[in-house]
Amino acid sequence: MNMQMREETGYHYNVMRRAIEAIDAAGGRQMPLDELAGRLDMSPAHFQRIFSRWVGVSPKKYQQYLTLDHAKSLLAERFTMLDTAHEAGLSGTGRLHDLFLRWEAMSPGEYARAGDGLTVYWGWFDSPFGPALVMGTERGLCGIALAAETGAEAAMEDLTSRWPKADFVEDRMVLRPWVLGAFGAASAVAEKTPVYMIGAPFQIKVWEALMRIPSGHVTTYSEIARSIGNPRAVRAVGSAVGRNPVSWLIPCHRALRKSGALGGYHWGLPVKRALLAWEGARADRGV
Repeated sequence: MNMQMREETGYHYNVMRRAIEAIDAAGGRQMPLDELAGRLDMSPAHFQRIFSRWVGVSPKKYQQYLTLDHAKSLLAERFTMLDTAHEAGLSGTGRLHDLFLRWEAMSPGEYARAGDGLTVYWGWFDSPFGPALVMGTERGLCGIALAAETGAEAAMEDLTSRWPKADFVEDRMVLRPWVLGAFGAASAVAEKTPVYMIGAPFQIKVWEALMRIPSGHVTTYSEIARSIGNPRAVRAVGSAVGRNPVSWLIPCHRALRKSGALGGYHWGLPVKRALLAWEGARADRGV
């Protein structure tokens, strides 16, 4: 990925990260538009235009979603009990339809072979949250790394190490139609984006549970453990959440600690905050 592509794909996320830093530095004080834009070395009009186009709300409103207390508010107001969500039609086929996904998981035997005999295509793409390393097989997307915080080299090493015996081939054109659908391009929603999950059986169960969390809502690691029939396996659930290879589409960022703390995020906590803020703002707008 050349330098120009890095600058283009990371622009909105880099503005977001600087906004998070400025808001944190204010210590909870709501900053006027002029002050926040000045902290980012941008004109108020340009800053307003970027955020209004990207998330659909004003920078003043968006500050509420970027604060550290936003996660606690989500837990209090939009906590999802996964069994209830399933019964209400907010999960399973309903959620897959909303995201235009077609879910498939490899068999335990296929997983045990560590990708032996599997061709995995890869390429770099733009996303709403900076540069994304995307991987997929002939059956669907199997990896999305949001690399704005980790860097391109670390993201590549991370995903390729999960399936060490696979044959990795750079080919953006194979993946492009699925990527357009994954990131919401209007021209790509006619067909569902296939997702081919490569993981251990326990991990697959956890990732399926994550699919039952509606956009703009959150749940807890302990709730996920309970929903998959292992209420004491909270730590193991946390590890499986962190090992989710398809970020964004399989929403591991919606899992929080009981206290309302963000917990960890494999691709960096600033990215998790940006994801939750973006979804929260869109949910409030009814998008």
